[in-house]
Amino acid sequence: MTSLAPQFRPATRADISVLLAMVAAFYQESQYPFRQEDVRRSLALLLASPTLGQVWLILGGADRVAGYAVLTFSFSLEYGGRDAIIDELYLQPEARGQGLGTAAIAHLEKICCQQGIKALHLEAERSNPAARLYRRLGFEAHDRDFMTRFLNE
Repeated sequence: MTSLAPQFRPATRADISVLLAMVAAFYQESQYPFRQEDVRRSLALLLASPTLGQVWLILGGADRVAGYAVLTFSFSLEYGGRDAIIDELYLQPEARGQGLGTAAIAHLEKICCQQGIKALHLEAERSNPAARLYRRLGFEAHDRDFMTRFLNE
């Protein structure tokens, strides 16, 4: 457990370069394609449109940026109204295993409750070690496949 309580700061446009570096590291680690300009454009849109979601910097000791979290909003009849997705949660390797992931999820849950959000979702690769953390924190897998079709512009 980290000796100092983590802090969470809403990201701003001034943080895009820091965020891009972490997104690139996350995508490389996860073997996701990284298209820097697409990510830059998406971050700028999200940061300018709070109805779409929020981006948070996770700060460890001495205001060191330890990671980031992206929360996006939607609406679901099945889940009783507004819901949210932890779209991305990334901790830099040296910041892992210190309780920051647990603290980040608790922070996001608090934000969701304050905004009347009824359900919080996330997606994790089955091989992702963090999936154990998510199950321990009460996230349940469903007998459904999360499917995606990318649409051309």
